[in-house]
Amino acid sequence: MARRRGGSSSFREGWSMWSFKSRVRDDFSPQSAFPVQDSQKSSLTLLIIGLVLSGGLVACGFHLRGEAHYSFDTLFLNSPPAQPLTKDLRRSLEGIGSAQLVASPETAQVILDIASVENNKQILSLSGGGRVREFLLIKRVLFRVRDSAGNDWLPTSEVLVRRSYTYNDTEALAREAQEQRLWREMQDDAVAQIVRRLQQAKKPA
Repeated sequence: MARRRGGSSSFREGWSMWSFKSRVRDDFSPQSAFPVQDSQKSSLTLLIIGLVLSGGLVACGFHLRGEAHYSFDTLFLNSPPAQPLTKDLRRSLEGIGSAQLVASPETAQVILDIASVENNKQILSLSGGGRVREFLLIKRVLFRVRDSAGNDWLPTSEVLVRRSYTYNDTEALAREAQEQRLWREMQDDAVAQIVRRLQQAKKPA
């Protein structure tokens, strides 16, 4: 009686990859081993297309309108055009708000005054040898929402964002890059908070 030929297989960690020491059938294919129904293929294809399209829109800075609802219809942004916060805030208001940004305060139902934007960096802690071990970054924005007659829709409000990071003078370039990334995140956070506060603005009685 002929002896039955044996075989063994081994599974590698991570990806599902198989290595066979025994002879593998020439007609083997993943489709035959793991059949997929046509309806499942269609659903999977639509899901992949949807993810690709949504990812592309986000990468281009596209946001769906109507995600933020205000009690006013038109708004003028009174802030220095060269201020980075102004550019990011304008982009956010145009992208996700129900109100329309207008070019002059005379045609606006309300005016958003950005009174001040401050960035501060403080030493948070020192090492035993007196070297800086940790920094604290602080971003402070004061703003107000009013109409052209000076009536407050939202009194002067403050947005305060803080971040801390450890510092090592032997990794100066890496820490500088980390600091710039934190400032970027803090600005995004400040803009998001202002947009949320705008939804609380109400017409004065």
